[in-house]
Amino acid sequence: MTHQILLPRADGTCVPYILGQASPFPSSAHPSRSRMAYAAAHVVCDPLVESGSASPAHLDWEATLVYRHYLWSLGFSVAEAMDTAQRGMGLDWEMSKELIRQSVAEAQASGAGIACGAGTDQLAPSAHVTLADVQAAYEEQCSFIEGEGSRIILMASRALAACAKTPDDYLQVYGRILTQVAQPVILHWLGDMFDPALAGYWGKRDLDAAMEVCLSLIERHAAKIDGIKMSLLDASREITMRRRLPEGVRMYTGDDFNYPDLIRGDDQGFSHALLGIFDAIAPAAAAALQALDAGDIAHYEAILAATVPLSRHIFQTPTYCYKTGVVFLAYLNGHQSHFRMVAGQESARSVVHLAELFVLADKAGLLRDPELAAERMRRVLAVAVYF
Repeated sequence: MTHQILLPRADGTCVPYILGQASPFPSSAHPSRSRMAYAAAHVVCDPLVESGSASPAHLDWEATLVYRHYLWSLGFSVAEAMDTAQRGMGLDWEMSKELIRQSVAEAQASGAGIACGAGTDQLAPSAHVTLADVQAAYEEQCSFIEGEGSRIILMASRALAACAKTPDDYLQVYGRILTQVAQPVILHWLGDMFDPALAGYWGKRDLDAAMEVCLSLIERHAAKIDGIKMSLLDASREITMRRRLPEGVRMYTGDDFNYPDLIRGDDQGFSHALLGIFDAIAPAAAAALQALDAGDIAHYEAILAATVPLSRHIFQTPTYCYKTGVVFLAYLNGHQSHFRMVAGQESARSVVHLAELFVLADKAGLLRDPELAAERMRRVLAVAVYF
């Protein structure tokens, strides 16, 4: 059956678009044998509770947890309470604790993989925050996560970026935390395109100099570091760092622009994955990883090549608004009954942006029910424009 929809464009015109076929990808998959693959998962807000920028988050727990089971069914581990879950953009530490508690319990009951973000977001960055405050905040969150039985993703800290004066301040705080954790952690280097408050992280504005600081930390504490997630949207810099990591320390790409090549790798190594885009393209990513496991590089590349325009669109500037696109695609695919977000972030992208996302998702084979997706797109358009 052919489905046609009228879509708005940036020039103010509207054009008809004919949808393709339903998603061809399997509805379940085994975990990849050759790569560690984490999908950073979004949250589903409760649409009937006030959820503006000044209100605490209220989640639809059933829909939020069902989505994690969906990711697990496709072979992914879940990276929980990360920036994809609007951590620091509406989801505070108190709500993150409950999210971690419930998700870890579900993962343990299902025998599924999970790692959870530990940060310092119970601290508001200010001139009064000290390194000791930052360390205590990290300790609180790490203790909670390990107490729930999860591994830690040690997230970048806005408070540390605000109060650290030198690279040694970063080495001191991270070094103290790494000596205390029970299991090796995944470090998280998040670029300022994802969070402007993290500019100059590791005490250096120059990224090559910052990399040297980060590598020195990893070399000193390699036994307590499972790997590092780099989210700088810079493939060459990730490859450079990947080749310098100590033996046994993994690179987890967080590059939502260049992930196909980085995961495939080269004759000197490859990156594992910890990606927000894997939330949105989970069926395609699962099928691609199965092809990679089977040695079918051409099929792997063909699947993921079709997803890159979609990912680059979702993560376009301002990059930190990418969560809106991730949630919108989940709505189009019927994973949630509404397009509402914590802190009202559904308004962070224009209707023209969402219309282009709809087209790119269709071209990537990521609309599992085109009729449903078209109807839901029409509902959004009916509110936003006059047709």
